[in-house]
Amino acid sequence: MPRGETSNVADGLENVVAAETVLSKVDGEAGVLVLRGHLLQDIAGRRSFEWLTGLLWQDFVDRPLGGEVLRRDLGLARERAFAQMSDLLPATCRLSPLGAVRMLLAAVPDDAADAPLLLTASVAVGLAAAIRIRDGKPPVAPDPQSTHAADFLRMLKGTPPTPDEAAALDTYLVTAADHGLNASTFTARVAASTQASLTDAVTAALCALKGPLHGGAPGPVLDMLDAIGPAENAEAWLDEAVMRGDRLMGFGHRIYRVQDPRSDVVKAVVERLNRDIGRLHYAEAVEQAALAVLAKRKPNRSLQTNLEFYTALLLEALGLPRDAFTGAFAVARVVGWIAHALEQQAGGRLIRPQSAYIGPMPRG
Repeated sequence: MPRGETSNVADGLENVVAAETVLSKVDGEAGVLVLRGHLLQDIAGRRSFEWLTGLLWQDFVDRPLGGEVLRRDLGLARERAFAQMSDLLPATCRLSPLGAVRMLLAAVPDDAADAPLLLTASVAVGLAAAIRIRDGKPPVAPDPQSTHAADFLRMLKGTPPTPDEAAALDTYLVTAADHGLNASTFTARVAASTQASLTDAVTAALCALKGPLHGGAPGPVLDMLDAIGPAENAEAWLDEAVMRGDRLMGFGHRIYRVQDPRSDVVKAVVERLNRDIGRLHYAEAVEQAALAVLAKRKPNRSLQTNLEFYTALLLEALGLPRDAFTGAFAVARVVGWIAHALEQQAGGRLIRPQSAYIGPMPRG
């Protein structure tokens, strides 16, 4: 078909239903996220990351998945992951944090019986170790008795987190664990549909997450806040950015037409953590200025605050370097990738969409 003619191609697969799932439902019109029968707001801060992991893996992983059992098993998996990747860790100093995690996933055998646990553990252990090595510090071995969130912070910073810090990261991990058929999750399902290994599916998903249009926004949110300067400059700075065609980091979402419910959850966590109330008030002022500018300059689009805006403030308060923010997203989302890959392998066909050829035809 010649370029420019009307076709039935859905650009970016917009509104195309490509899978049936029991795992999560994203209602963009109502601003609702359902995780396997539970509203996000009902479980975030009340249920642990281990509990949600067990819920997402239910019926797909043949092992006990109760919260305390999974906490123990995941702790032991962190120990095994640390031992398996020890020979590879020195090479991570030449890579970005996310590039290091991608390499370290290669230490998980394709046929590992406990691949879901080892892959989940490897992302957290590998990210923390790679950041420390990059900063000239020795990696910290896991504590199998700890929760996943608390142990990640301990492995990253070298000292145990406070209970409030551990609870804050745990809530973030719950909030970011699964979110429908996003780009990285779809990539995991495509790889899994070929009957590739779970390690392959997770690695493919991680590569998709690395792109700045999917998982790379929280760090640039802080860059934007730094560039704006005093809060009274915000509206003029943001208006000029929009008029240049720049994207305002932390605003707008492909699915949500109202406030991203995950943003409200993470903002509440930042408020409870109360590390720098001035920083929070500044961010709130920038948020309101951004929403006003977007409403004025893009009146036909609903561009609201998304997950990344307050995630940036949370991860900053917890002491993560900016180039590790996307990796922290992967620490959470890996359990969703695994659940979707296993669901696809259990009942899905090879994913093979069609394309519309718009190139030249051979001459007679």
